[in-house]
Amino acid sequence: MAKHKLILDDVFEESYFTLIAIHCSLEDYRLAYLLNKNLSLNLKRKEEDLDYDYVSAFYPIFEWEDLSHQITFNLVGNICRKESNALTSSGLLFGDDEKSMRTLNLIPEHKNVDYLLKISAQEEFSEEKSILNKILEIPNIVTAYSIDAFKLKSRNNLIFN
Repeated sequence: MAKHKLILDDVFEESYFTLIAIHCSLEDYRLAYLLNKNLSLNLKRKEEDLDYDYVSAFYPIFEWEDLSHQITFNLVGNICRKESNALTSSGLLFGDDEKSMRTLNLIPEHKNVDYLLKISAQEEFSEEKSILNKILEIPNIVTAYSIDAFKLKSRNNLIFN
């Protein structure tokens, strides 16, 4: 019996995106405002946050589609702090419930990153260095750098649609 091998390289378009990690202590809306101001963007918060792990983690997300250049900008928080009940055995029938704070990350490989800026385009994005330099000029940002998304194990978390 003959074997047939299907090659789907031409069927699926490969989407290009650039991922920039941002370290800062700003609130998400304040960072979106500063990025809009310094990069001439128009980031707006989406009506629904990213919801992963079946309602156990919510990440704020801002988006802007530049239709003239066919580029989509997404600013998403990488850290979700959630209060949960701690499991303790006190031996009492009516024990006090203790609360504990859990920290969940959208990209666990980069736990210290506060925010991620994803820039999606139809073809390779050539302005990465200039955008990165403009981000580093913002006074409240500690540092920012590019991340190679293809080396991430959790890159499926970066699919926002």
